[in-house]
Amino acid sequence: MKLEVGVKAFITNSQGNYLLLKRAQPYPGETEPRWDIPGGRIIVGETLAQALAREIKEETNLTMTGEPKLIQAQDILRVSDKHTVRLTYQVSATGEVKLDPEEHSEFTWVPLEKIQNLHHDIYLTPVLETIKNLRAASSAG
Repeated sequence: MKLEVGVKAFITNSQGNYLLLKRAQPYPGETEPRWDIPGGRIIVGETLAQALAREIKEETNLTMTGEPKLIQAQDILRVSDKHTVRLTYQVSATGEVKLDPEEHSEFTWVPLEKIQNLHHDIYLTPVLETIKNLRAASSAG
């Protein structure tokens, strides 16, 4: 089994909305592309922050700003011979979104509450729950 490490970015804008990208192709075994967030595998020798900044730039043309905040670590077992450890961060970024059409067909900025209504990557569901819990804890404290 092959082990990989991937990073994902939940990017927020000044209105508090989150950037979602619609994949150009469906995941293996599926027929319809899903909404996802920017990210990908790290390159050997690259730090997590470097990989995150690179993937954001490659997939959206945005530039990551500030320190990324780790919000979720997951085991992704989508393919039988591959185990991916995915680290999802909440980040800020600047610039204008420009997609690589080979990877994504469209983008949208949506409030957290609306993401659950989109046909999104199943691995986003626990990330959304974590963000909701963090929001509730910060407003209660």
